[in-house]
Amino acid sequence: MASVSPPLDAVVNELVAHPVRTDEVRTQAPAASGLYAWWAPPAILPEAVGPAHPTVPDLRLLYVGLTKTKLRSRLALNHLRRSGSSTLRRTLVGLLLDEHGYRTRWTDRVVLVAEDEARLTEWMRTNLLVSWCEHPTPGDVESDLIRALCPPLNIKHASGPALQLTMAARQRYNDSAGPPAG
Repeated sequence: MASVSPPLDAVVNELVAHPVRTDEVRTQAPAASGLYAWWAPPAILPEAVGPAHPTVPDLRLLYVGLTKTKLRSRLALNHLRRSGSSTLRRTLVGLLLDEHGYRTRWTDRVVLVAEDEARLTEWMRTNLLVSWCEHPTPGDVESDLIRALCPPLNIKHASGPALQLTMAARQRYNDSAGPPAG
């Protein structure tokens, strides 16, 4: 029997229900497809003005994403480990490049050097919270979710003034490694 997709309101309610520290991802995030949201206090990335959390006034939404496989793996192995496979990490580096002095290099794409991957992960652990919602077909609701919540660090399905900030941050990240070796 096919699983029933929850309506958009139910997805939003679950995403805002209980943001957790990133250390809890490995033990609490499910091995199921779904959507996730990244949160931070307003003083963190103040230029990325996202909507306030409905019950935790000192949290703002930064980013919404999806995985068609396992939430636990997407969060722990991509977003908390590798810039090459995380658009969120690439955007964060672009926003924090001058302040933190992150260094990048070319592989088949621009990635952080190993030491700076670890520094960014630590920054994320210190400053961000994450929440998730299991969903059998997360791609079916992602665009509506992003349009409804307006997370400032999303580009796909996004609009508004934050879009230019995020596009510029991603360009800064890509330019930070210089031209590819040819």
